[in-house]
Amino acid sequence: MPIRNRIDMLTTGIRTPVGVKIFGSDLKEIEAIGRQVESILRNVPGTRSAYGERVAGGYFVDFDLNREQIARYGLRIDDVQNVIVTAIGGENVSTTIEGRERYPINIRYPREMRDDVDKLSRMLVPTTSGAQVPLGQLATIKLVEGPSMIRDENGRLSGYVYVDVDTEKRDIGGYVDDAKKAVDSQLKLKPGYLLAWSGQYESMARVKEKMKVVVPLTLFVVFLLIYLNTKSFPKTAIILLAVPFSAIGAVWLLYFLGYNMSVGVWVGLIALLGLDAETGIFMLLYLDLAHDERVINSRDDLKEAILHGAVQRVRPKVMTVACAFFGLVPIMWSTGAGADVMKRIAAPMIGGLATSFAMELLVYPAIYLLWRGRRFADDEQSAHHQWWPRRWVPALHSTDAGGRHETRRPAAQLER
Repeated sequence: MPIRNRIDMLTTGIRTPVGVKIFGSDLKEIEAIGRQVESILRNVPGTRSAYGERVAGGYFVDFDLNREQIARYGLRIDDVQNVIVTAIGGENVSTTIEGRERYPINIRYPREMRDDVDKLSRMLVPTTSGAQVPLGQLATIKLVEGPSMIRDENGRLSGYVYVDVDTEKRDIGGYVDDAKKAVDSQLKLKPGYLLAWSGQYESMARVKEKMKVVVPLTLFVVFLLIYLNTKSFPKTAIILLAVPFSAIGAVWLLYFLGYNMSVGVWVGLIALLGLDAETGIFMLLYLDLAHDERVINSRDDLKEAILHGAVQRVRPKVMTVACAFFGLVPIMWSTGAGADVMKRIAAPMIGGLATSFAMELLVYPAIYLLWRGRRFADDEQSAHHQWWPRRWVPALHSTDAGGRHETRRPAAQLER
């Protein structure tokens, strides 16, 4: 957690999962907008806490030096500033040693002589002639209200609103979508002021845009590699049917564990895609070998060959799934740094392998039968048409000299 907070702080400036940056030209207006955003976000479901920075809420002692008066007494700006720093802030003049302990010796005015503006104005500043001049004659001392820290980004003043999201109930992307709608409907910004959503959401938005390219590219590469291996579009399509088979288990396990979509989940789904394509290729290979080793003369022969090939695939499939399970399941009980991300990578792979194991053994052979059995359907249809003439021709009846009856059909009727 400390490492993650530092990384988020360095990359986005926001310590919380979600933050709102307010840009403008007036710090007071920025603070007012931050208070409004804070009150709006507290009512958004999934918000644990929301806090807008109070950028203009500090009190300071302001020393406005009078250069003409300082020059009249033969002093420099640096001489007056050294007295102010030493008398109020203190200066280390030495160090006391007590055994193995070291303590700095700091000298400054006692508290009762520097806790009031009037007392500070009576603080004496030595001149080169030896005279002591009150500080009130050399500077105007006043108590002012101002920002404790001035932020600027891209050349504009800024203020932050920190939002802590309950990630167990809401995913960050969905939460930000609802928060944006709430802020847009309830907050009216003055001209020259704008809001920017940042924090982990900023990184997720960049990754989401990359995923729009990576996921289709991954599917295309997998499809191309499978096609180069099988040299057949139907076989490639049959192999890629493992993707929806495995997606069923992946989605259900993610729902059961309460995991939302994240970068880790997408990484697990992409890894699952490659693993399922591999097992689908092996399944198709066993079915093809069983088909080619036998003489297929009927649909029953095809069913027997497919059954034989599917049975041969059970043992390798069990070994593949078991090895993957033994390697992934312990991750779900892991703790420590990085465990949350690793669990979200392993979860879709575990759920996807469970359903793809069952459905590849049950559904793949049926789909293969439909594909390979088309030629038998064509043969049966041809045989069916063979016994039925295209057009009906009446028979010719005759009786010979001996009284025997004879029926003859024209050759055109027997052409098929």
